Amino acid sequence: MAANSYIHELAPPSRCVIVVDAALPPGRAANAAAVLALTLGKRHPHLVGADITNADGDVHFGLVWMGVSVLCASADMLTQLRERALTTDVEVIDFPIEGQQTTDYEAFRRAVSRVPRSELRLVGLCLYGAKKPVTRLVGSLPLL
Repeated sequence: MAANSYIHELAPPSRCVIVVDAALPPGRAANAAAVLALTLGKRHPHLVGADITNADGDVHFGLVWMGVSVLCASADMLTQLRERALTTDVEVIDFPIEGQQTTDYEAFRRAVSRVPRSELRLVGLCLYGAKKPVTRLVGSLPLL
């Protein structure tokens, strides 16, 4: 029996995808994906598996036990995807562009607080939930 098979027995199959703005340069796309993944891990620590020991006895920190696809979409599509996802049971973590315009978290928070929802520009989204609803939302998007 797999170490995390008990998780699958207790909950419906889950899916996690990260969708980043296709126009971002590689470094910023990687940053957006990393920020979203860290936030998901904080919100759902059960997604990280047990530590792993190799044949020499070295311990490696546990990794996320489920696949995480990194997809891409246009900035406009990210906004539409967020709005559609918010009408479902899928958890939505969004990353506004202001987060890549400063290294000061409080400045980031202040900047976002001045932007109406309709004008919020996203560099990425993380969608987590039951497999079918997540797949319906992102099924046509390409891998990054």
